[in-house]
Amino acid sequence: MRHLIGREFTDLFHACRRSAFHIEVQDSYSTPDESEPFRKFLHGQADDFAWLQGWLDLVRESTDRGVSVTRLRIVTVPHVDYTRWSLAVSPLNIQAGEDIRYLARHTVGPDAIPADDYWLFDDDTVAYTLFRPDGAAAGAATTTDPALVHRCVAIRDAMWSRANPYAEYNRTIVTT
Repeated sequence: MRHLIGREFTDLFHACRRSAFHIEVQDSYSTPDESEPFRKFLHGQADDFAWLQGWLDLVRESTDRGVSVTRLRIVTVPHVDYTRWSLAVSPLNIQAGEDIRYLARHTVGPDAIPADDYWLFDDDTVAYTLFRPDGAAAGAATTTDPALVHRCVAIRDAMWSRANPYAEYNRTIVTT
């Protein structure tokens, strides 16, 4: 595996030609760059989302080139505050071109859920998301090992079809 950080990681998006899939398996993340926006959400304060613009620009650039950018969030119900926040922020990601789906953790066997978040690029490169002990992003460990790629593709294929698109999931939780 190769450790990529910063620009090396975002270069995976620039090199991507068809698809970039992300699976998030944690209910909460404590990345320092999100701490203030998250605090504002918890206190009902307005956010200008300037902290998210770099990501939104990258998604737009990728989708404008025809790359499908998809994200699957496996979440615990009832939702923790972080999940409620991600649901509130998701429309910005969607407007930028992401297709985001949610899958309730209790509907999936625990052995089917991977231990780590990962990105899957063009079904041939896996980038496992790395975090420092303080929660800050630490880049990604990338591999093109066919066995690992095959496993990540199989997980995506099995879970994506069972997950609910953001609008449907959000509508369901609002009405229940």
